[in-house]
Amino acid sequence: MPTPPPRRSEDLVHLLTRAERLAARRLQAATEEHGCSLDAWRVLGLLSDGRGHPMTAVAEAAFLPPATLTKLVDQLVDQNLVHRRVDPLDRRRILAHLTPRGETYWRRVDREVRACWPEPSEGDDALLRGLLRRLVDTLEGAAAESSA
Repeated sequence: MPTPPPRRSEDLVHLLTRAERLAARRLQAATEEHGCSLDAWRVLGLLSDGRGHPMTAVAEAAFLPPATLTKLVDQLVDQNLVHRRVDPLDRRRILAHLTPRGETYWRRVDREVRACWPEPSEGDDALLRGLLRRLVDTLEGAAAESSA
């Protein structure tokens, strides 16, 4: 079996992995100053829209398996940052919401995160968002095709 060629530093997968890890380190440093994990910040950020979200949607948005999310939300409930309510439209579902304390806490942590995040030049932000959206759409399309 032939050996694969050595990885080049410009390899897309390598660059994406490196960027994700560097970003996670920077974000984690900012969130940990407030005793908040990166996963908790993602969950609180999703819930900050005030609409309430089913746990399955929160798990998907936070990139967490359901059991891990449940443990995290239990901790956030114990800290009085999140509460759960029965969905008035579907009594079988539970919706997660921020408490007023959770809203204040999330704003403080998010302000710190935004302050530590480097500002891209004007056109780069839109360009990067567009390219990443196209990549996500391509990868999701490929995953859907292979499962069909």
